[in-house]
Amino acid sequence: MLTLLLLDVFIAFVLDLVLGDPYWFPHPVRFIGWLIQRTERLIRKRIEMFAPGDTETRVRYERAGGTFLMLFVVTVTFLLVYFVLEIAWLANPVLFHIMNIYFIYSSLAAKCLADEAGKVYRKLSEGDMEGSRRQLAMLVGRQTEGLNEKEIIRGVVETTAENTVDGVISPLVYAFIGSFFGIGAPLVYAFKAISTLDSMVGYMNDKYINFGRTSAKTDDAANFIPARLAGVLIPIAALFCGKNFKESFRIMLRDRRNHKSPNCAYPEAAVAGALGIKIGGTNIYFGQAVEKPTIGDDVKELDREDIRDTIRLMYAAAFLTVFIEGLITIVVLAGRM
Repeated sequence: MLTLLLLDVFIAFVLDLVLGDPYWFPHPVRFIGWLIQRTERLIRKRIEMFAPGDTETRVRYERAGGTFLMLFVVTVTFLLVYFVLEIAWLANPVLFHIMNIYFIYSSLAAKCLADEAGKVYRKLSEGDMEGSRRQLAMLVGRQTEGLNEKEIIRGVVETTAENTVDGVISPLVYAFIGSFFGIGAPLVYAFKAISTLDSMVGYMNDKYINFGRTSAKTDDAANFIPARLAGVLIPIAALFCGKNFKESFRIMLRDRRNHKSPNCAYPEAAVAGALGIKIGGTNIYFGQAVEKPTIGDDVKELDREDIRDTIRLMYAAAFLTVFIEGLITIVVLAGRM
């Protein structure tokens, strides 16, 4: 059984490389988003009822409500996937593996990330600055109006590097670990619920600074180990991509804390070092300028090819993750013989 469950992870990875995330395909994350929105509205109604206005009591209620939201959404998501797979197993073991592969495949975003970054690259290559800004807006939370070419490139490189963790490496790690306990798909979707919560309510603005606090902290914890794994894998990936392994590793170690997130700077610094570029700096969020520490050294100017190189590094890091998981699988299975 373990062999088949681990094989499901590898098949799901291949499917993601081939199919990506077609817009017409039903995606479970949409249900998670709906559940978050619906539950948030219900919780906020209760908060308004018991703690109206701007008071210390309101802060406590918002933090408690945000904690309940996180626990409820993650638990419901885990249990739904778990029971869907249990029912599929009772119906037919083949159906179980089809559903298991589907859930794990839909949690991965390597090809989708590459496609979306590639769209910005193509718009820039065509000289369509307005189109490239619109495409970038699909990838990032910052405002993209008025960005010049180098700022657009920086945005794509940063978000592709960051999402190498939560869109690729983290799902692969959780699907793999969970498979040893027979819960690969439920565990990876618990992670997806945490990630979706962070993207929807984990903002440091007036609306969510208290309500989204638990979701943001939980996302930091969930990506803690995968981010550090990425900080090692991306420099190794740089070797296979013809980039600078030594600088990638050096910059990762030097700049790994140059971010408000405890995780984001690991992949971003590794990519910046590999490409010899500087990223970070000023971004505009909700009309407010946010100054971030810089990452990397400007050995060379940012150019469009940095987008394609970042995509290559993302793919190479994903293959390395699967390769390592394959080696672990072989060792574990050999030890059971």
